[in-house]
Order: sequence, then C-alpha cells, then structure tokens
Amino acid sequence: MSLLKEWRDFAYSHDDRTREGQQFWVNYFRQEKEVYQQILKTPDEPVTGTVRELADKFGMELTYFVGYLDGINDSLKEPNPIEEMVEDTKVSLDYDMEKLYKNMVAAKAEWLYELEEWNDLIPEARRKELYLEQKKSNTVIKPPKVGRNDPCPCGSGKKYKKCCGR
Repeated sequence: MSLLKEWRDFAYSHDDRTREGQQFWVNYFRQEKEVYQQILKTPDEPVTGTVRELADKFGMELTYFVGYLDGINDSLKEPNPIEEMVEDTKVSLDYDMEKLYKNMVAAKAEWLYELEEWNDLIPEARRKELYLEQKKSNTVIKPPKVGRNDPCPCGSGKKYKKCCGR
C-alpha cells in the first residue's frame, strides 16, 4: 500500500464530529503549522530529502508528514510523485510562494495564511491582492437576464420575444 493511501485511510478514519477525531485534526494542524513556519523562514533554500529524512527533520511521524506532502504538493514548482511515494522517495519542498499563499486561502487555513513569516516574504498589499484574487475565483457571476421586451442579444434589432425567445 502506498504511503499516500495509508495517510488518507488513516486520516479520514477519524470522524471530526467525535472528540477523538477533533483532537487528531488539531494535533495534525499544529504540526503542519510548525513545518510551514520552518520552511517559510528560509524561502531561498528549498528543502529536499527522502520522505523519511524530512519527516525526522521536522519531527513528524511518517504518516503525518505524508499528509503534509499531500497538502503542499499543488503549491510546489515541481510536484512530488505522491501517488507512488515510499519512505526512500526523494522529495522537494521548493514551493511557489504566491501559489502557496493562495492555496492556503482556498483551503480556508487561516492559521497558515496569517503566519507572521509571510510578513517578510510578501508585502501586505500583495497578500491582500492574492487573497481577493483567490476569493473572487470561486465567485460565479451570472449575466443579466434578458427580458422578453429587451432587444435580442443576437444583434438582429428585434425584440427578444420575436427573435431568439420564441
């Protein structure tokens, strides 16, 4: 069984409606936050190593670290082969800074996109732009509805009811 499948089976077996499930996720998110704080402190030095080495480096259990890799993978410049990952797979945490920030906003991970470490990496004005850009990307804007007596949008000059509205 791949490490990713193990993580997903393990993580989603914890029902977040139970006390134990909530405690599991609180613990995971705390560890995830600590890893992000560490990698954001040295943005010019991409972290690389095997899955096992990096899990040990960041003080996480292997299974939890695989969850972290699953979460950050979409924000990396070069995605890791997480589907077939084993303990000895070489991985990189070379992330795209703005993409990572936007993905944190998309995940509604306030505890991550509000980390103090972002202050030194992306100016506040740019973070606000990225935040709004991400929020607007999920907004559906419907075109105005054509009334039956309005001019037809096809450009015929006829009323909609006498043209395309038939």
